[in-house]
Amino acid sequence: MYLVRRVWVAKPREARRAATVAAKIGKAYEDADQRDSVRIYFNSGTTPGDKDRVIMEWIAESLESPYRAGNEYPATSTELGPQLRELTTESWIEFYELLTEDKYLD
Repeated sequence: MYLVRRVWVAKPREARRAATVAAKIGKAYEDADQRDSVRIYFNSGTTPGDKDRVIMEWIAESLESPYRAGNEYPATSTELGPQLRELTTESWIEFYELLTEDKYLD
């Protein structure tokens, strides 16, 4: 199992708006049964940490290429993607393997 984290750097004063669009994209993937529960969080400068960040994260059983055969993007996500790109300056994706009990070392 993996934790997948998508990070965006929002333009100044746009983190909350970008987080709203990201949440709608995440919901579209949930509704299409392509992702489990998605969590969105952001920092618009009201809390410590990197300012103007928007993060979407979810748990995945396996890592799959978005270019895999037969993959269909939810229509809502393809409509909202350009809106999110207008509100952000850069993005990246991070992958972390989750430590489950079957992976424990003695």
